Formats: sequence, structure tokens, C-alpha cells
Amino acid sequence: MHILGIDPGLHRTGLGLLSAESPSALHVIEWLTIETSPRQSLSERLLDIRSDLFVYLEKHSTQLAVVEKLFFATNTRTALDVSHARGVILCTLQEHDIPILEPTPLALKSAITGDGRADKIQMQNMVQRLLGMTSPPRPDDAADALALAIYGATMMHTAFSLQLKGES
Repeated sequence: MHILGIDPGLHRTGLGLLSAESPSALHVIEWLTIETSPRQSLSERLLDIRSDLFVYLEKHSTQLAVVEKLFFATNTRTALDVSHARGVILCTLQEHDIPILEPTPLALKSAITGDGRADKIQMQNMVQRLLGMTSPPRPDDAADALALAIYGATMMHTAFSLQLKGES
């Protein structure tokens, strides 16, 4: 199963693609970012995100996407910009009929590190460890996207296990 983690952002959207046979058999396919220029209008930037993601999804078979829900306590402007990008991402995934999981930051951090208040460094170190990488993935947005993909693999395995127990 290929699982795509997406960390939404207007300036930089992180993508992390994993092959997951089980939560303990994860293989990194790739990680990257989609970047837009602040010199562009909002609509141009959103179109760039949509176009780049659309092309990416056409090239890569994806059975599940995991897109982080937003939580912003201070910067309303940033929250609105990310919300626009997130909406475009969700619509593009829907166009491709890809199922979507949407964990909160707290749920994501808890699942990856066991601590819902983990910082970026703790998250990156755990992603590195879980994926058997020699160094933490960079940039942060791509590392977050890989964490989201790991979350998806864990949740799919849990759901499958519960389904099997229910059939017994």
C-alpha cells in the first residue's frame, strides 16, 4: 500500500510517500515539497499547489492520503492561508478518489512519539528512527509529511486488526 502524507502550507507543502506492508515494514519512496512564490497572487499560488499535486498523483499510485488538520492559536493570517492550501489539497485528492485521514497535530504527535506536545526535533528524530534513515529528513515540511504517512500506516494496520478481530 502506498500512503501519501501531506503537510499543507501556502509557501511550502510537504509530501512524503511510503510503501507500507505493515507499521513495522515501512519503506520511504520519496519526500519533497511543493513551493510557491510570495510574489504571486493567492489564486496563482493555490493553482500551483493544485497543479503540482495533480501531476504528482497522476505519476504515483496512492491508496491513502493523510492530511493534517489545522490548529493555530495565534496567527490568524497564517491559518487562513494554510486553510486555503488545505482546501485545494483535499479537493485534488478527492478528484483522484483517494481516501483521506485527517489527524489533529495532537493525535499525530501522540502516535509518532507518544507525546502530544513533542517538538519538531523530537518528531524528526522519531521519523528518522521509524524509517531507518541515516539523518532526519529535511526540510521540516517534508519530515512532517513523512510523519503523517507513518500515522496513516499505523491507523490502517489498527483498523485492519480490529476488522479481523470482529470477524472471529
